[in-house]
Amino acid sequence: MRTEVIYESRSLYRDSFRILGYTFGTGKKSVCIVGNMRGNEYQQLYICSQLVQMLKKMERDDLLTPGYEILVIPSCNPHSMNIEKRFWPIDNTDINRMFPGYAQGETTQRIAGGIFEKIQHYEYGIQFASYYMPGEFMPHVKLMKTGFEDVAMAKKFGMPYVVVRNSRPYDTTTLNYNWQIWETKAFSLYTTSTEQIDRESAGRGVRSVLSFLGAVGLVDYKGHNRYVSEVIDDKDMISVRAPQAGLFEPMVSVEQEVQEGALLARILDPADGHQLGAMYAPADGIIFFIHNRPLTYEHTAVIKMIPL
Repeated sequence: MRTEVIYESRSLYRDSFRILGYTFGTGKKSVCIVGNMRGNEYQQLYICSQLVQMLKKMERDDLLTPGYEILVIPSCNPHSMNIEKRFWPIDNTDINRMFPGYAQGETTQRIAGGIFEKIQHYEYGIQFASYYMPGEFMPHVKLMKTGFEDVAMAKKFGMPYVVVRNSRPYDTTTLNYNWQIWETKAFSLYTTSTEQIDRESAGRGVRSVLSFLGAVGLVDYKGHNRYVSEVIDDKDMISVRAPQAGLFEPMVSVEQEVQEGALLARILDPADGHQLGAMYAPADGIIFFIHNRPLTYEHTAVIKMIPL
């Protein structure tokens, strides 16, 4: 394993801002794996740390295919993580909305540009991502439709679902989109949690990446691939919205199968606890996403279902 500084920004009054990368093997730039972009993505950081440990052991045991290079960048935003702030502390900007970056721009543009300069030429790009809404997900691989997406390759992760969706204008400044435009086959991986470390879900994420690396011939990995991935379009999912604002009391959990009419959640008055509203399953389906904050706003999509 080789440790290198991917990007560094010097400071007058404190230690420099550094993004570290861990490289395994030498040769063709094959796979780059990126962890947290945002300061609350602890699960994403943890998964990458466990991948580093697994790849170190595999390298010692000569289980890496010669002639290829694997790069892991566990954290692209250690400053925000240190103070538990989701976005860049100074101006509240999102690094994952600054790609491909600009070396003469604002701080987050420079960070994105420095990262992308190092990682844009890899054959495969894997990002452990988080959603803009707080909640728990069924583990899955997400692909944006850019004309360069590869659904068949996404199935090699062995996740339960491969979710494809149309790209939107704001996606053009994300890492995943720019990777694809520069002809890297890019995949966003989602596990159950973001702000809390879920060891079981993290382990599934590690195994999925090792399964992918094994499937494309980069490592000798004999782990069991538990799923034959089902492909679903994001627009086919059913969104269930909160009828009122209030305390959110879920009655189901992620990956649970429900029948039409089943009680999914209740909205309670925060002061006296009486029920303000309830949400019921509009069809038979599987709970794919569920809001995990104590409060919700009116009309917020708090549950997403995969129809059966």
